[in-house]
Amino acid sequence: MKGRRRRWCWCWRGEPRRLAVVLGLYTLLLLLLVPYALDYGARRARGDEEPLLRRCPSLEEALSEWGWEQRPAPTGDEEDEEEEEGEEEGGGGAAGNGTGAAAGKRHIYLHATWRTGSSFVGELFNQHPDVFYLYEPMWHLWQALYPGDALSLQGALRDMLRSLFRCDFSVLRLYAAPAGPRDPLAPGSPNLTTAGIFGWRTNKVICSAPLCPAAPRPRAEVGLIDGAACEQRCPPRALRELEAECRKYPVVVIKDVRLLELGALLPLLSEPGLNLRVVQLFRDPRAVHNSRLKAKQALLRESIQVLRSRHRAEPRGAPRPRGPPGPLPPGLLGAGRAPPPQHRAEFFLGGALEVICQAWLRDLLLARRAPSGLRHRYTQLRYEDLVREPRAQLRRLLRFAGLPVPPAMEAFVVNMTRGEAYSSERPFLISARDAREAVHAWRERLSRQQVRQVEAACSEAMSLLAYPLSPDDGRYLTPREDVPPREDALVLVLAEPV
Repeated sequence: MKGRRRRWCWCWRGEPRRLAVVLGLYTLLLLLLVPYALDYGARRARGDEEPLLRRCPSLEEALSEWGWEQRPAPTGDEEDEEEEEGEEEGGGGAAGNGTGAAAGKRHIYLHATWRTGSSFVGELFNQHPDVFYLYEPMWHLWQALYPGDALSLQGALRDMLRSLFRCDFSVLRLYAAPAGPRDPLAPGSPNLTTAGIFGWRTNKVICSAPLCPAAPRPRAEVGLIDGAACEQRCPPRALRELEAECRKYPVVVIKDVRLLELGALLPLLSEPGLNLRVVQLFRDPRAVHNSRLKAKQALLRESIQVLRSRHRAEPRGAPRPRGPPGPLPPGLLGAGRAPPPQHRAEFFLGGALEVICQAWLRDLLLARRAPSGLRHRYTQLRYEDLVREPRAQLRRLLRFAGLPVPPAMEAFVVNMTRGEAYSSERPFLISARDAREAVHAWRERLSRQQVRQVEAACSEAMSLLAYPLSPDDGRYLTPREDVPPREDALVLVLAEPV
């Protein structure tokens, strides 16, 4: 009996030891497995991006070139913490005024490309009574430095933006010639005036008091400006007067289509003297291509400038696999590959669109993996969402810019997207159109071959932007034969902004 009691006592005394050992091993196993599981989940979440990053090997180089280190994509908890920090710093998220520079002026850059609806979105800012709006000021730089390629001009464009956002317009004297067909003065003259810059005939600041006492309508009234009436009643004014007006407005908005990559703006986003926020506008690349074809002669020269930057943006190392051959110039496709039979202007526009789609892809990846300092100053807008939900998207856009939403502007955006026709004989003219019909116009006007070429060049960006590819059977397209158009004479047209 004593022996049994001793053995039982020994077992009972050893039980806590075994329990402690089991708990210790279990704790150690948890410590090893939990980090592994978290790391595996993060790697799996980034797995979808890895093929895209291989398509954009220059992304990390661009980040280091512009002085911004790339960080891994934040986890859900980190995103929540960063959003809370952003709300505390910004006074309510992206639309808050914040402290320091944020408490003063706000600077908005509308980052877009040709034929994405950027003129319409810019016009919404132009109509707002608290906004000083600049329409495509970098056009002058591109024309003065032609034939410089798009990438080589990014630094000059960024420096020009810095000056313009600070209401210093003297930089325009380096590139813009004085207005007037018989003016013998060359670019660089100090006689530059408001005539001929910033789309002045429809600019609400230039075409209203005090710069224009005989203005057709007051600045606060929402509605399109009659360009002919403004030109007749509003005399040219000196740049220093326009600079003085710029300093009175709480928000300065610049819309342009020539900044190829979001990375060029990173130094400005981290600059203490600027409170820069970026609105990037996207549109279905098939609709972009359809719209560009309607104005192909006017866009040809700038498409060539974009296309010339292809070699600089081309991935290093082994060539990336391609889908169906896209509409690229023969010198850029490599030896032995002939271009598809199509109009020469369409040939260059299609090649430039591929470069633009690759720039979109880099921008989208940068925005997804960027620090909160960039993500809280950046928002995306799809043209299709704007025309389908004009009021809701207008409110979101103005809230991001820290602006109130006047009821007259809500009525304006609805009227502009619910016109009778969805096309215009003057593609650069802003007018009321049935924008909902324009969203799907490419299905009727593009051939199956053209659609396949655009989708092959832009499939990755389309996937990230949730634009579905066309079915293989082509049931969304109007059936027609892919007859190549005739080879018309190639005419270069210098398209000055309206």
